[in-house]
Amino acid sequence: MKKILFNLLNKRILSPWWIFLIDLALVAFAFIIAYIVRLNFKLPTISVSDFLIAGGICIGVYALFFLLFSSYKGVIRHTELNELIRLVYTNFSSVVSLFALDFINQTFNLGVIHIPYLVLVLQFTFTLFFLTGFRLLVRGVYTYLSRCEKTKKTLIYGAGDLGLLALEILNKERKENYQVVGFVDDDKNKWTTNLRDIQVSGFPKALSSGMKKGVGMLVLAASRMRKEKISEITEICLENNWEVKVLPTIDDWIDGKMSAKSVRDVKIEDLLGRDEIHLNLQRIRQSLSGKTILVTGAAGSIGSEIVRQLLRFPIKKIVLLDQAESALYDLQQEIKFKYKKASFEIIVGNISNELRMRHVFEKFNPDFVFNAAAYKHVPLMEDNPYEAINVNVRGTRNLADLSVEFNVEKFVMISTDKAVNPTNIMGASKRMCEIYIQALSQKENTKTAFITTRFGNVLGSNGSVVPLFKKQIEQGGPIKVTHPDITRYFMTIPEACQLVLEAGCMGQGGEIFVFDMGKPVKILDLAKKMVQLAGLKLNVDINIIFTGLRPGEKLYEELLARSENTLPTHNDKIMIGQVRLHDYEEVNTSISQILYYLNVEDDNMLVARMKELVPEFISKNSIYELLDDKGNMNEQELLMFDNPQLRNKEKSKIPVNKKITGIKKANLEFLAKNGINGKLN
Repeated sequence: MKKILFNLLNKRILSPWWIFLIDLALVAFAFIIAYIVRLNFKLPTISVSDFLIAGGICIGVYALFFLLFSSYKGVIRHTELNELIRLVYTNFSSVVSLFALDFINQTFNLGVIHIPYLVLVLQFTFTLFFLTGFRLLVRGVYTYLSRCEKTKKTLIYGAGDLGLLALEILNKERKENYQVVGFVDDDKNKWTTNLRDIQVSGFPKALSSGMKKGVGMLVLAASRMRKEKISEITEICLENNWEVKVLPTIDDWIDGKMSAKSVRDVKIEDLLGRDEIHLNLQRIRQSLSGKTILVTGAAGSIGSEIVRQLLRFPIKKIVLLDQAESALYDLQQEIKFKYKKASFEIIVGNISNELRMRHVFEKFNPDFVFNAAAYKHVPLMEDNPYEAINVNVRGTRNLADLSVEFNVEKFVMISTDKAVNPTNIMGASKRMCEIYIQALSQKENTKTAFITTRFGNVLGSNGSVVPLFKKQIEQGGPIKVTHPDITRYFMTIPEACQLVLEAGCMGQGGEIFVFDMGKPVKILDLAKKMVQLAGLKLNVDINIIFTGLRPGEKLYEELLARSENTLPTHNDKIMIGQVRLHDYEEVNTSISQILYYLNVEDDNMLVARMKELVPEFISKNSIYELLDDKGNMNEQELLMFDNPQLRNKEKSKIPVNKKITGIKKANLEFLAKNGINGKLN
């Protein structure tokens, strides 16, 4: 019987006109009761016809205001406070109108049937009681019946306003059957109390009782919960095979409205991201106010977020430059939709094209340059050193030199933790960029403040491990991890970009700002956690396989974050790296040579030249390890070095006479003399 009644209430929405008729019937019933109470439950002394005329007038006035206020159009089973308030307005307006009609009738002696004032007062009271009672009764019955049908028992973590909103959302959600059996809160003062007839307790007790009650889901609805706490709670829940969902803060609701979609699954970003960053917004605002800002690589993950962060401040104009046409178009449409008053320009161009960049600087004369344009994919750059040097090194030098020429106030370069003791071409190219702009900042008469920001992997960026694992999980696996011990630092894209702005505004020139990336994350653990969050079982639903380190990849990234290698700043998440300085003339000469021979030398010679400028560049898991392992090579070894097939076949047979820590200038001359294309000045 309960199921039949529930299905009747759930699947059929009563026509508003039926609600209109029911409301009028309740008004008529209230009118009868009001007259009976008025006459002390004695038979009325007026005639039946007079009673019916008075009742008809009363019902007619109520009908008019029902139509005006549309009080009958709501879905009864989902009645809310605003609908009840509308009923009060309707009822009050109707009674006031009846008072006014009766006053006019008696003043001008119109001969219309008189309705006693006490009856009208009672009419107001009884009508309000019956109309609201009817709606609350239907809602209560429906809620009770729906609870009887619920199968997924749920806990809500957070017994505040956000927790109550989560309860409302879950009660309205009909595609899933939820039954909230308890609230969890860290505030001991709330323990043992009830919230909407549901007990509040601490997490250990709720966990224990929840397991007994068969709880299958926990909703995180605490607005200021620390990231470490979220991660800890999630891991415990996943161990007990509970689903974990999160209710974002009010600012993150879809279109600002509460809906079932507001409750979403916990994402890996929720667990790896860290607590809110406190920025010196006043300093940033003062630095950027009224400025023209050029952002290169603006369509990328980091560049586009820098653009969004900058648009929060009263800047004069922002110039968005990227060679990725489609991504740049998407960003353009987003800005037009979200930032209607923003002044911005879209430039499709490549930073390695000096003439094109000069045109951009001449046209816009930027005050700030944020250089996020770069090739960042390690294995791809290991196979394409030409592009790594051409875009990363030449492009950065173009922008840096033009910044000096056009008196740019500040130049902020986005670097990477892979530039620290690089083991791959991408990291070495970024280290070359760091060296160049730091040396340029020391050059006499340089007015531009050159600032480098260095951080690790960002969650969700193009080519990062998290989207890759998600795709592999969606495809049913296997998840491919390069090595069981590999670790990486992670930071969310907004967090990284906020720190970039902070560092850019505090920098005076020549600094390499190193961000506090927190604790390194083991990639294997990350993969396992993502499998759990997807509701799958490892080695049952999906497997993890190890594929081996990729070319240029190392197990552990470095940030120079140790206290003896860094200096603190006013922001505890930003430090200044202490690195050796370089002479500008020497650096400029070396980079000029590399760029001069870029189109005539082969990959081996180009990488050898990189190792001369960056002696700490020691290749790992790469064909270029031979440049580090050999002090000298004979003709046969050089032939194998320049012949991939022969090299792979004979590599184990090559004797190792001497190992050095970096390629020397003599080695460059030796390579050039013995047939490696190109020559050394």
